[in-house]
Amino acid sequence: RNAGEGGSGGEKRSTVGALTAKILSTRSFLRLALIAGAGCHTLAFSFPRVAFGSRAFPSAIAFSSRLRGGAPRQVTTTTTTMGAVEISSAFDAGNIEVVDASDATKPITLKVPDDPYTELEKKNHKQWFYFRASGELQGKKTTYSIVNAGQCAYPEAWPGTTVCYSYCRQDWKRCVDTVYDKTSGALTWTHDAESDVVYYAYFAPYSHERHLDLISNCAMTKDVKVRSLGKTLDGRSLDMVEMGAPVASKPLNVWIIHRQHPGESQAEWFAEGLLERLLAKSDGLTLDLLKTCRFRIIPSMNPDGAYRGYLRVNAGGQNLNREWGPTGDYAAPTLERSPEVFHALAEMDKTGVDFFIDVHGDEELPYCFLAGSEGSPKWGARLEGLQGVFTNSYNRANPDLQVKISYEPDAPGQSNLAICSNQIANRFDCLATTLEMPYKDCLTNSDPERGWSPARCKALGASLVDAIAASKPFLRTAEPFWEKMADQDKYIAPVAGGPLG
Repeated sequence: RNAGEGGSGGEKRSTVGALTAKILSTRSFLRLALIAGAGCHTLAFSFPRVAFGSRAFPSAIAFSSRLRGGAPRQVTTTTTTMGAVEISSAFDAGNIEVVDASDATKPITLKVPDDPYTELEKKNHKQWFYFRASGELQGKKTTYSIVNAGQCAYPEAWPGTTVCYSYCRQDWKRCVDTVYDKTSGALTWTHDAESDVVYYAYFAPYSHERHLDLISNCAMTKDVKVRSLGKTLDGRSLDMVEMGAPVASKPLNVWIIHRQHPGESQAEWFAEGLLERLLAKSDGLTLDLLKTCRFRIIPSMNPDGAYRGYLRVNAGGQNLNREWGPTGDYAAPTLERSPEVFHALAEMDKTGVDFFIDVHGDEELPYCFLAGSEGSPKWGARLEGLQGVFTNSYNRANPDLQVKISYEPDAPGQSNLAICSNQIANRFDCLATTLEMPYKDCLTNSDPERGWSPARCKALGASLVDAIAASKPFLRTAEPFWEKMADQDKYIAPVAGGPLG
């Protein structure tokens, strides 16, 4: 995606040495953005040009590598002239395409690029965006418009969405005037910036560097084991954090995975909050749980897609949450297409699973909610009772997790076993559920300035400990506990979408 201007092919193929000399002479910085894909065959160089006084020099080198998931993908900056805004996504999780950023007095027009083509679903997802704007922005109202928002994976999700912004990439707030025009299909916001450099995103990003820091902190904690279950397609480690009761004591096996869909960065913020509470061991409930349960936590199932700035797929273009079992003649999981799922499921088969939760983000609904395994062939009074205890206990621990609104449950016996929580519920006859958090403001406790935020993701992650503790006595008991269940813990069939009322 080369949004910049360039000269002829001969000009673009100038030697690197000559270019380096020119760039250094202007005291500018050379940014090298490389998207590394296994099986990379070619590197195509493109040199957008930037005006410095009366001379023009290349502003960036954009590498286009042949990705496993589809056509070559480029990362570039825009052309910068007087009055222009420079737009860049040449960094971890960055993703945007520039249409026109030549005049800051007019709307800066942008597009969200496609994820690689998904072989099973036969489509290109797109919705995640994250970019940097720089120029003479401070104290000026600048309008940005994503003109292909109506062509994204979930256009129905844009109404009510407010774009996230940050000056430091640590503290994220919302552009509350974000508007989606259904007729034109454009998502537009105007921002009176307090700095000449601003970052905008669909949700507060969780970088790979932060992921590595989280894993390192876990590894340095006493009685915590960190190991890689295997390699991703891009060669990253699929990290698992393990702690709790010794395996020899035959503990309850608690599995929690996050961020199968890389654009759902909420999920890894949630993982951070959960791990901080478990690692601190500062409350009696956590300590008691660690005596009888063995926790196995994967903070990011899809580090490749997260780094590449994808919404739903891994480096090979696969939606991991459709890779947990075969679909017709489509074999899954496989090492060739979805090694992340292959390795995780193989480990689950070794350890067994007594409790499972898969943590996600939902584009459309402005709530936190759980989606159960009602359509599983194993669903019955026991699993229904467990779903009731867990959901209601979670709500009491943290009301941000409401119980009334969710997805419409599958009909009995009709669940798609290629979807993670359905597969786990059926495979291990255990409580297995999907947790969803919003991109939007969470209407249970509205905060227009920040919307659903990293801090609240982390708090919801920490509260999971309370809900597991409340559910633990019933996970593998042979007693028909559901027959004597208190009314406050009984299963509530959720309503699909809509307001809480």
